[in-house]
Amino acid sequence: MATKGIVRGIVSNLVTVEVDGPVSQNEICYISVGGVKLMAEVIKVIGKDAFVQVFESTRGMRVGDEAEFEGHMLEVTLGPGMLSRNYDGLQNDLDKMDGVFLKRGEYTFALDNDKLWDYKPLAKVGDTVTAGDWLGEVDENFQPHKIMVPFTFKGTYTVKSLVEAGQYTINQTIAVLTDEDGKDIDINMIQRWPVKRAITCYKEKPRPYKLLETGVRTIDTVNPIVEGGTGFIPGPFGTGKTVLQHAISKQAEADIVIIAACGERANEVVEIFTEFPELIDPHTGRKLMERTIIIANTSNMPVAAREASVYTAMTLAEYYRSMGLKVLLMADSTSRWAQALREMSNRLEELPGPDAFPMDLSAIVANFYARAGFVHLNNGATGSVTFIGTVSPAGGNLKEPVTENTKKVARCFYALEQERADRKRYPAVNPIDSYSKYLEYPEFQEYIAKHISPEWLDKVNEIKTRMLRGKEIAEQINILGDDGVPVEYHVTFWKSELIDFVILQQDAFDTVDAVTPLARQEFMLDKVVKICHAEFRFDTFLEVMEYFKQMINIFKQMNYSEYESDQFKKFNDQLDALLAERMEK
Repeated sequence: MATKGIVRGIVSNLVTVEVDGPVSQNEICYISVGGVKLMAEVIKVIGKDAFVQVFESTRGMRVGDEAEFEGHMLEVTLGPGMLSRNYDGLQNDLDKMDGVFLKRGEYTFALDNDKLWDYKPLAKVGDTVTAGDWLGEVDENFQPHKIMVPFTFKGTYTVKSLVEAGQYTINQTIAVLTDEDGKDIDINMIQRWPVKRAITCYKEKPRPYKLLETGVRTIDTVNPIVEGGTGFIPGPFGTGKTVLQHAISKQAEADIVIIAACGERANEVVEIFTEFPELIDPHTGRKLMERTIIIANTSNMPVAAREASVYTAMTLAEYYRSMGLKVLLMADSTSRWAQALREMSNRLEELPGPDAFPMDLSAIVANFYARAGFVHLNNGATGSVTFIGTVSPAGGNLKEPVTENTKKVARCFYALEQERADRKRYPAVNPIDSYSKYLEYPEFQEYIAKHISPEWLDKVNEIKTRMLRGKEIAEQINILGDDGVPVEYHVTFWKSELIDFVILQQDAFDTVDAVTPLARQEFMLDKVVKICHAEFRFDTFLEVMEYFKQMINIFKQMNYSEYESDQFKKFNDQLDALLAERMEK
């Protein structure tokens, strides 16, 4: 018998329901408002009162309205047909909804019930399987979509029967499993999973160590992220957070891209919807949208739905990871998610933490980031969820609670700086404040030494030190004037500018410079480091400036030329000739 309840209090979308039976934390209920059923989630239970957050506008709700509890948590429906979809935070298919505006209480099914999928079995009759094991696969937009033993299953099962290869809908039975008690269970292509719980159907989750190529030099060369790693991009308004995220999602070496627009302004979300279907995937030559899922929650949607959207996106990512795929999850912006948590915490009249955020904000952020990772599946395959979130600190203050708490758990920190953005030095990632803790991992160091070069990390550390030295000298020149510091100081400063212009800055509008393969990054880094080691002859600071400006200009032309093309080699020869003019023998 389902538990029922009566509405006793309403504060915006926090509703107090008096219940007549058992309810549990995070359970879903529906409240009837004028014949429309509104979905809500239990966030607190005290005695007979259940405090629920409603995922819709509560306008018109009255004390005395009835609620019915479902007996399960907020779930997503998992199965073939999710790629290329546009969902909201509750996994409603936005393309199935009528009209310009979303209607209150209207919920759509996330998948296509009628589509026939080309299925082929992977398991055999008599196999012993557990939750997450692969039974078969279908082709979903050129990706091998595995049909798995439902994640909710406990213990071991024996495959009793499997259908032959052929075309089936998601609701047709494709396998029959027998449990330990001898009971037969029909399996189709659909399964459901509660979004607030991590999917843990894997053998082990070691520390990630494989470099994830993004084609963005300031990330790959200076502060690399790994497959299954975590990073975040804080920065004030207008510094290019969204642009950088789009660049990473377009170019990164990932099988699946999931974009969670969490509380972003509607115009930015519309930009994603219009831009992504037009983009060509640099890896396959087909549309990027084929391997992308968009979860859209704009800032004018209810805060409860905003909070749910990041969990929905992470659950979809974990599902594809269980297939042995590399998933890249981008969330923009986790600040809006934290603000939703703050709003609900305040309405519950809980004790506020710093800046009125919940006291347990650090634990919530840490638990969420911990769901990303690199895993070894039961069958020996590997999969990963790489998570990169953006943070929008008010006024660009990187000391505010969301940034500080994210800093504790994310291993990569890409600090966007207003000053660099104002000087049009894009991507505006501050090379001194930013860091990647993966550089300290012995496993990562071994991987880089084997796959790129044993000297690579030494060179990376050297250019970081030179950037810091260049900044210190720039401050001295600013105070003392150009004539007030020795010529060799100017040489050191311009060597840091060379690193900045050639390695750190990148033109997202140029087809060649927008994506830099690792082999090219290695060549350019070696070239720049050799120049930084060289001694030059100069008499005045004006000579230094003119000479290095010439050098930077040639390097920039090289960045715009196809790697190892005739034009590239021509600029390289020009550079060598220029270096020969001033280099000490």
